[in-house]
Amino acid sequence: MSLKARASLACAYSGVAWGLFWIPLRGLDAAGVDGAWATVVFYGIPLLLFLPWIVRHWRRILRGGWSLQWIGIATGASLAFYSNAFLYTEVVRGLVLYYTTPVWSLLLAWIVLGEKITPARALAIPFGLAGMLVMFGIESGFPWPRNVGDWMALIGALGWAVAAVLLRRDDGSRSTEICAVYFFYGVITAILMALSPMTGDLEVPEWAVVVDILWWTIPIALIIIPGAYAAYWGAPHLNPGVVGLLFMTELSVGAVTAAIWADEPFGLREILGILLITIAGLAEYIYAPVRRALRRAVGLEPRDGIP
Repeated sequence: MSLKARASLACAYSGVAWGLFWIPLRGLDAAGVDGAWATVVFYGIPLLLFLPWIVRHWRRILRGGWSLQWIGIATGASLAFYSNAFLYTEVVRGLVLYYTTPVWSLLLAWIVLGEKITPARALAIPFGLAGMLVMFGIESGFPWPRNVGDWMALIGALGWAVAAVLLRRDDGSRSTEICAVYFFYGVITAILMALSPMTGDLEVPEWAVVVDILWWTIPIALIIIPGAYAAYWGAPHLNPGVVGLLFMTELSVGAVTAAIWADEPFGLREILGILLITIAGLAEYIYAPVRRALRRAVGLEPRDGIP
């Protein structure tokens, strides 16, 4: 399997993992760790698990310089905003707004990196947006941000687009180093958000409450850390816009799990939306074979073995 294919699978898997992570977040919130403090715990636990590695390899992190730090700031802040969005708006609404990411990523890659917007990528954008609009219900209006959670999701989308470009430009940082700074800056951003007026007047959770819900470390460790590692290993090998499209698997998984465990709607509309989003995510890989098949069907390209 080629490096590009393995990187694509890693990013798609990461999307699936992140499509589940609203569940422990909501669980922490329901258990008494209110609002944005749930995100602090959510990122703090993986950071604690990473501490032995950080203590042992802190020189490698320092050698990464500002390039690594900016990646950590962009990824940590982006996903802290995104995580909090689930606590202040509906799951599907937060997913829909966050997954404007491929549009910003493709445009930034074109402007900053000079990467071409190929026909496949150009087709993927409307397919992905159409899928999101179908799932959201366009008849109720375009999904402009309507509450603080919506704005968090949109800010997270813009932040991840920047992060994807920084990951593409970086050529010296390892995935473990990126994960370490990601969780570190994620915790910093989450604490600032928990203390800010945007999340309301939240009380700092009591330590006894946090200890009582530490069993949530199991799903966090099994889902989030491997998902984060897969994303930061795969993303540097792919176009930022393609990364955003592959991460759209999160939208499909999130919609299904929200329907099962959060009683959010799931029917023909959601199935059609998931289908469109899946096509968008695969566009980079199915465009060329489909184009060749169509050209052969109309006689514009010779069949294999036939001159």
